[in-house]
Amino acid sequence: MTESIADSHSDTAGRHRTTDEPSTAAPTPAAPSRVVALDVLRGIAILGTLGTNIWILTHAEGLVGYLDELRTDATGWMWVERVMQQMAQGKFLGLLTIMFGIGLAIQQGSATRAGRRWPGSYPWRAGLLLLDGLLNFLFVAEFDVLMGYALTGLVVAFILATSARAQRRWLIVAAGLHVAMLTLIAVGMAFDSRSDSGPRAALDPNPYADGSFWDLVLFRLENAGMFRFEAIFVFPMSIALFLAGARLFRAGVFRPEGARIRKRLMIAGFALAAPLDLIVGVLGGGDMLLFTRYGTAPVVAFGILALVAEFFLRRPRVGFLGRRLTDVGRTALSCYILQNLVASILCYGWGFGLAARVSPDARIPFTVGIYLLVALIIVAFAHLWLRRFERGPVEWLWNASYRALTRER
Repeated sequence: MTESIADSHSDTAGRHRTTDEPSTAAPTPAAPSRVVALDVLRGIAILGTLGTNIWILTHAEGLVGYLDELRTDATGWMWVERVMQQMAQGKFLGLLTIMFGIGLAIQQGSATRAGRRWPGSYPWRAGLLLLDGLLNFLFVAEFDVLMGYALTGLVVAFILATSARAQRRWLIVAAGLHVAMLTLIAVGMAFDSRSDSGPRAALDPNPYADGSFWDLVLFRLENAGMFRFEAIFVFPMSIALFLAGARLFRAGVFRPEGARIRKRLMIAGFALAAPLDLIVGVLGGGDMLLFTRYGTAPVVAFGILALVAEFFLRRPRVGFLGRRLTDVGRTALSCYILQNLVASILCYGWGFGLAARVSPDARIPFTVGIYLLVALIIVAFAHLWLRRFERGPVEWLWNASYRALTRER
């Protein structure tokens, strides 16, 4: 969902190569499966992030109310809601971050084969992505991730130009810094003796339920520090996941010889991290969100990546579901923005205002229904659009802007 991903389709018929072999080399039989696996993973990541964000969009007080609700004790049907939220929480954000790193590795390999310097004109790509993220943050969703990915990609692009040993050191340092930050937060929470200050006062006025489109824009601007804090906090983690994605791609995680890597990732992700993530996330409540979303969830994301890679190496045919996910993956940037926009129209006051009209008892079926509706719209959009065009609309505009800035043809 960034040009580092979208532009990986740049080789002739819209398909990227997934090895560092020269363009004249004969394709191996597994190459189409590897391409499909990458596109499917992007599609899973996009629809998976919607599975997390939909609970924000269907809350009457948006992100503010969603975060506040996480700190309350679960009762009744709220337990079901917590389980459903935890199933998606952080896993697909992590997967998306890993896919950005893979996209950078693909771009670097393409530049190397073409004899171009790296990172070359990539800073222009990062700048355009930063602009995309800024516009998305202001006009669509305050939980935008594109701005953070733009800055992370810019840093990682230069790291990828260094030696393999230097890249490994950067990965270890970034991951260590992230773990140290989580540890310090855990220690601080353990020694914090302050009592809860009580329930938060309701938003008055509530721009999500009662405000206009412009009211929400102003609200995001006024609270930009709070809404953009996550991008700053996860910066070391993002660098580590970008580098890990690039490293796994080069190590052959999508090739038959990467079977041992995939097995280890699936064991770590599903046998170890996933049960811990679910138990701690559900029973620990909002206080444990930091440790599951940014601790165990990224490990689960690696398991998802390995599972999909293994599946499409074993399965010669993509199937209907695989084709639909591929469509979303090929138009990932457009779908990411559009899914939040469509859900906002359905839920926020400047649109149909459905979120504020739903009773708490109907919150779960309402949210599930909105998710399925938005996902169906996104999948149909991607399929119909790609029947006539090679790129998604935002991808096309992004690519045209990049070529105009760099004067590339």
